Amino acid sequence: MPAPTAKPNARSKLLDAALSMIRAKGYSATTVDELCAAAGVTKGAFFHHFRNKDELGVAAAGHWSEVTGALFAAAPYHDHADPLDRVLGYLAFRKALLQGGVPDFTCLVGTMVQESYETAPAIRDACDRSISTHAKTLEADIEAAMRDRAMSPDWTPESLALHIQAVLQGAFILAKAKGGPQVAADSMDHLTRYLTLLFRAGGNTPNPKGD
Repeated sequence: MPAPTAKPNARSKLLDAALSMIRAKGYSATTVDELCAAAGVTKGAFFHHFRNKDELGVAAAGHWSEVTGALFAAAPYHDHADPLDRVLGYLAFRKALLQGGVPDFTCLVGTMVQESYETAPAIRDACDRSISTHAKTLEADIEAAMRDRAMSPDWTPESLALHIQAVLQGAFILAKAKGGPQVAADSMDHLTRYLTLLFRAGGNTPNPKGD
């Protein structure tokens, strides 16, 4: 007989509601009352777990990292033998996630930090941790791909991993502006071509100053 599955508590329900509602409406437009209604909990339960909405926002960023971290850790791109193929496979996996409506595939922390970077430092820092921690999951493969190709460029695996996230977050902004995923898919294709050419060239890119 299978072990009984624990029912989610009020805190978990609120965090799950935050993930969907904030991506759909934005952080500022999402109210505590709406979160409670979506989670099916009382307002008293909300304030039992969170002092205010900003505290929930910080917790939601951590919850997002846990949920998405498990998704990416189990993704098939890790199975490629060539580390560059793993990096390119990561982008292919991100493209495959462009399903459903815009709120279904855009990034919670990218959405929150755009609204709160100046007004809610705790949320900004939580979003930074989430994005930067996710970027770090690519660094080992980028470094291994550089080593396999005897590359010694003037950029680091960390900077490239963060650049990849910058392109993805920008792609999500364009998807919101245009109301659909195609522009995000196109951006990911351009990024894939850029990385392919970058590693083919040994990490050397033209100097924008022409020196």
